Amino acid sequence: MSLIECFKTLDFKLLIILNQKISNSLFDLIMPIITNEDYWGIPILCLIIYFLFFGQKKGKIVLCLLIISLGINDYICASIIKPTIARLRPSHEFLEYINLLVPKGGKWSMPSNHASNMFVLATIISNFYSKTKAGIFLIAILVSFSRVYVGVHYPLDVIVGASIGTTIATIIISSWSSLKVNQLKKNKDWIVY
Repeated sequence: MSLIECFKTLDFKLLIILNQKISNSLFDLIMPIITNEDYWGIPILCLIIYFLFFGQKKGKIVLCLLIISLGINDYICASIIKPTIARLRPSHEFLEYINLLVPKGGKWSMPSNHASNMFVLATIISNFYSKTKAGIFLIAILVSFSRVYVGVHYPLDVIVGASIGTTIATIIISSWSSLKVNQLKKNKDWIVY
């Protein structure tokens, strides 16, 4: 058995554990809500309003960095990596083995855009608002876990997605830090918050 086949077998076994073995009525109720983007509208709108109107200059900078990071991240994951890897979702490949709690979702599974985008959000916000770190990463982990629990992603999909999101956010933060240092050397105060 090749290394790739070993990873696939392990990934499938972990999916079964997280999707069926720990299945319970409470998670069956809350995980579809956590994973459903339709429920994210109001919290995201509140976040945007906070950054724009109450977050002062720092909030506006964070919002700009989030828009850039999420745009890059979502494009790379959905338009480049997913079709290149072309791994079927468990909901398309093994429907008879899983407990599917939501619609099947798109065809491709690797990486999880939900996980990737949530880790972009958590990485950027926690970098500027350190007191939010534990809470915002807990939310990112819950959303990522929910993708496996409801049956639309393998565990490796969310791990890879989280890694990509964290990496892209870190690159954007590093770029911002370089720009900030450069502008401070030129005595530009627009960058100070």
